[in-house]
Parts: sequence; structure tokens; C-alpha cells
Amino acid sequence: MDAVLLARLQFATTASLHFLFVVLTLGLVTLLVYLQTAWWLTGRPVYGRMVRFWGTLYVINYVLGIGTGIVMEFQFGLTWSGLSHAVGNVFGAPLAVETLLAFALESTFLGMWIFGWQRLPRWLHTLLLWLVAATAYLSAFWIMVANSFLQNPVGHEMRAGVAYLTDPGALLTNPALGFALGHVLSAALTTGGFFLAGVSAWHFLRRTAEVDFFRRSMRLGLTAGVVGVSLTMGFGFPQFGAVGAVQPTKYGDEAERAALIAQWTAAYGPGDYTPPDWTGLPLAVMMGIAFLLAYAVFLLPLLYRDWLLRWRAPHYLLLAALPLPFVAAACGWLVREVGRAPWAAYGLLTARDAATPMSGGTALASLLGFTALVGGLAVANWTLLARHAARGPRDLALGRQPGDPGDDGPAAAPARPLLVAG
Repeated sequence: MDAVLLARLQFATTASLHFLFVVLTLGLVTLLVYLQTAWWLTGRPVYGRMVRFWGTLYVINYVLGIGTGIVMEFQFGLTWSGLSHAVGNVFGAPLAVETLLAFALESTFLGMWIFGWQRLPRWLHTLLLWLVAATAYLSAFWIMVANSFLQNPVGHEMRAGVAYLTDPGALLTNPALGFALGHVLSAALTTGGFFLAGVSAWHFLRRTAEVDFFRRSMRLGLTAGVVGVSLTMGFGFPQFGAVGAVQPTKYGDEAERAALIAQWTAAYGPGDYTPPDWTGLPLAVMMGIAFLLAYAVFLLPLLYRDWLLRWRAPHYLLLAALPLPFVAAACGWLVREVGRAPWAAYGLLTARDAATPMSGGTALASLLGFTALVGGLAVANWTLLARHAARGPRDLALGRQPGDPGDDGPAAAPARPLLVAG
């Protein structure tokens, strides 16, 4: 058993699963900011109930996502100690900033938002959610700064085989960063939008009594999903040129690729310096899903006079579309990460040198253990999300005062169900 291959499979599995939490967290918090701001400005109770319902799903995903993130970062010291030793001085800097200045603040603001319901002025409570979103985006920025260094090592100098940071500005202006960051954030908006639309469609298929609640949710989700997938494609296609300029073996022309491989062969010895051919499959799947979701734009006119809400066929389409952004996100991450193979830090450190020396049996045990742990967290998350999403916006726990017997709204006086055509 190849220990390096097993270590790579382990990191690919844990990173891909963790990324599914990330895109939903970023997407939902963006939509929650809109909903809570609308509640603050208009005072309409329906917006408050929407914040509480979708906020509950956001909190579930956020809390369990923390667990997968911690598990993933353990690997830098366990299975990728060579990476930590060789480039940790540079790669670790943005990760440290992300932990101290972004994630810590985000968690603090989120805790204040959760426990500040009916205790803080509404404007301050709304401001806290804006700060949660801002620090979440800041966290994503620093993570992508660190990842972009592995894609295109800049701003450093090598001393005795160890990289030292010499130009922080070069990290922040890395050509591998800009379009990739926009692509990730747009994919998150797409995921959050189709999540809202898919859950709303499921409730309409069940003849929900919460007509106004899920009408507004579907309108917001579908609009955000269409805008998000448009931006995702807009940031995605320019990456072929941007990535090709810094990674010729991935998207460069044959002359550039041959010249770079000859240079590496002279410096590091003979080897296979081209990415695996199979990376074309997840790329094709990701692009196919993007084009498929883009057709949701034709559903927007059906929002007029609630036509979309009265026909069952679009509901089935939106429900089927709910998992597609997650599949596309995982495929995109595989293309970005595996596409620089065999390098852990492109042109600087191979995966074999970055991996911790270990036996194949040890690597296999680590792979199975980490996969079981992160997979268990993912299953628990999806189970809880499905359970609370199916329950609907009745008897909401988030924002309830101690001793409150239950929620108000249509739970006490059910609205007349919307008639849905077959």
C-alpha cells in the first residue's frame, strides 16, 4: 500500500466533506443578513420567523462544520508534517490570521447573536449578524490566501529547504487568489439559494399551510441561486487563463508545459509531473451542473402571480436541484487540489516529500479513522438539517424566551393551503 496515496485520499475526503459545510454556511449567512435586515426595517413578523427557521439550520451546519474543520487541520501535523516543516512559516501565517482574527470573532459574534434574541435592541442584533457574515467572508479570504500559496508559491525565499515569508503583499495579490475567491463565494451563494428553494419546494409538495412563509423563501432562494450560479460561471471561466499562467502543466499550452517539465526534471529528477487525466471528469461534472442550474432563470417569470407555487413539476425540479451545488463544489475542489499534482506546493514541494513517513498500514488506519469521524459528522449534520427542515417554522427554539410555551403565527391559526396543480 502506498502511504502517500492513502494520505492524499484522506485529505481529499476530509477536505471535500468540510467544504460542503463551508459553502452552505457562507450561503445561508448571506441570505440571513438580508432577511434580518428586512425584519428590522419593515417590522413584519414573517421575516422574523424566517430568520429563526433558516437561522436554526445555519447554526446546526455551522456547529458541526467546526468539528470537520478541526479534524481536517489535525492532518497538517499528523500525515503532512513535511508540508508543515517546509512551507509552514508561509502557509501557516494566513491560517493563523484566519483563526485569530476571523474565526474567533465570527464565533463570538454568532454566540452574541444566538443569545441576544429579545435581549438586545433589534438594530444591534441585526448588526451582530452583519458582523458574523463579514467575519465569515474574511475567514474564507484568509483560507484562500493560504491555499493560493500552495497553488502558486510567492512572497518567500528558501533557506536550507525551509520557506520564509519575505513579502506578505505578494500573498494578498497572488494571481491564483482573485478569481478563485470570487468563484468560491459565488458557489456559496448558489448553494444557499438552491437550499432555500429546494426546502421550500418540498414543503409545497406536502401542501404546506405556511404559504406566505415558503413563498417568500422560494422567491429569495431561487433569485439568489440564479444570481449565484451566474456569478460562479463568471468567475469560473476566467480561471482557465489565470491558472494556466501560473500552472502551465494544468491549463497551459504544450510548449510551456514541456519547458517546465524539462526544468523540473533537471532540478528534481525524472518523474510524472502532469496532473492525473481523471481530473477532467470532475471538471466536466462541475461545469455540467453549473449550466443545468443556470436554466433555473426560466423559472423566475413563473414567480409572477405565484404560478411557480401552483405547479408541481417545478417543485420536483427544485427539490432535485438541492444537492447539485454540493456535488459541483466537491468536484471543483478536487479539480483545484488534484490539478496541481504531484506537487503539494506547486513547483516547490512534492506530495511525497510533504507527507509524513509512515507505513502503509498506519496510513490506511488513519484514512479509515478520519473518514469515519468526518463522515459521521457529515451524516449527523444532514440528518439534523433534514429533520428540522421537515419540521417547518413551527415551535422554533432559536430566539424563544425561557418559559415561552411555543411559537406564534400559523401554528396557532393555520393558513389555507395553496392549491397546487398536478
